[in-house]
Amino acid sequence: MKPIVRIEGKKGSIVLVGQFDFNVHKDFRAASQELLENGAISHIEVDFEQVPYLDSSALGMLLLLKERAGAAGKELALINCRDTVRQVLEIACFTKLFTIR
Repeated sequence: MKPIVRIEGKKGSIVLVGQFDFNVHKDFRAASQELLENGAISHIEVDFEQVPYLDSSALGMLLLLKERAGAAGKELALINCRDTVRQVLEIACFTKLFTIR
């Protein structure tokens, strides 16, 4: 899986396709960095619509993105989570840390 970056006005999206696990960490970091360095972007969304599975390394990647987005003054939201992904996020208490839509 290679994350797809989309930019619409002040919103940048990272669209994930397939399993979100350690194998994706370099590509996810590159996609994240692209949006974090773009001064026109004020809001970042991570789109999980096509993600059937995520593991603990994915949770770590999301926490790092949250930290970096906060330092850059950008809002972050996780969107379109399937039930299986939402369950993992709830078990990890990410519903308290992230905006999930």
